[in-house]
Amino acid sequence: MRIDKYLAHCGYGSRTEVKKIIKNKLVFCNEILVTKDDLKINPELDEIIVEGERSSYQQYVYIMLNKPAGYISSNYDPIHKVTKELIKEFDHFQTFPVGRLDLDTEGLLLLSNDGKLAHDLLSPRKHVDKMYYVEFSGTYREIYTSLFESGITLEDGYLTMPAKIELLADNKANLTIQEGKYHQVKRMFEALDMKVTYLKRMTFGPLHLDPNLKKGSYRLLSDDEVLLLKNHKEA
Repeated sequence: MRIDKYLAHCGYGSRTEVKKIIKNKLVFCNEILVTKDDLKINPELDEIIVEGERSSYQQYVYIMLNKPAGYISSNYDPIHKVTKELIKEFDHFQTFPVGRLDLDTEGLLLLSNDGKLAHDLLSPRKHVDKMYYVEFSGTYREIYTSLFESGITLEDGYLTMPAKIELLADNKANLTIQEGKYHQVKRMFEALDMKVTYLKRMTFGPLHLDPNLKKGSYRLLSDDEVLLLKNHKEA
């Protein structure tokens, strides 16, 4: 890896900014002054000192965000606020949302720069459970439970994968699905003449939304949580 790319990835600034740091003779590799910004290094083996302090390299980052309503699960949108705005201190990692939540949907959103893990977690073949807390209007009929379990036919004719619903009250439920079709939860309820009025994702695979995270807050996943994700996608 080039030293300038390495420094940018470690959060020392843009490529232009880290070139200035190198030019100002503030970077050492294995106790040797770095004079060229295209110097090839091994982040795992070489010792990089920047402004007198040893740098720390982290290739991947995994973030749990309690997404508030009003944000698009994206890094850019010309109209709406985006979730990337909520985790600006990790801009240099070039993270992206692993899956999406609708503009008005709240709850657990995983963000990472680990493309392989994201691909595996989002693959329909992996059958990753995602549980949502749902509030809805309309009448829930007993037969609907078996309909959810056998799959709901949406307005466009698509038959969803089997889902599991747990009725909590007359108009509150937990719904677990394994897909992520456009507005899927809302469309499943609408297919049964009900309307979702509030939606919050509580789990994503083995991850559970941290109850201590306020809306708009985030934290890094623990090593154990990352291991759970990796083991889950390999199951």
